Amino acid sequence: MLTPGVGKKVGIYVAEDQQYHGSATYAAVLDFLFFHGVSGATVTRGMLDLARIHHMQTTSLVDLAVHLPVKIEFIETAQKVEELLPKLQAMVGCRTD
Repeated sequence: MLTPGVGKKVGIYVAEDQQYHGSATYAAVLDFLFFHGVSGATVTRGMLDLARIHHMQTTSLVDLAVHLPVKIEFIETAQKVEELLPKLQAMVGCRTD
């Protein structure tokens, strides 16, 4: 249930073909969020990954199609985000650069 007040917006980027324990990482993240009572989330599939193209000049468009970015977004209370963040970081592989 949504409650009025201040919230935090979380954006998570993964590759479409990225796996977490045998299933798509984005699907595993959605399952995790649902299980922990997050009211809703949005998944957006990218059409083009410019970073990948610049680094992989010889890759064909067919190969790129399975490596496209997927963005998961949700808004929750600061307290709930702080509770969920460590597990989410472990699931998606968090970079700290």
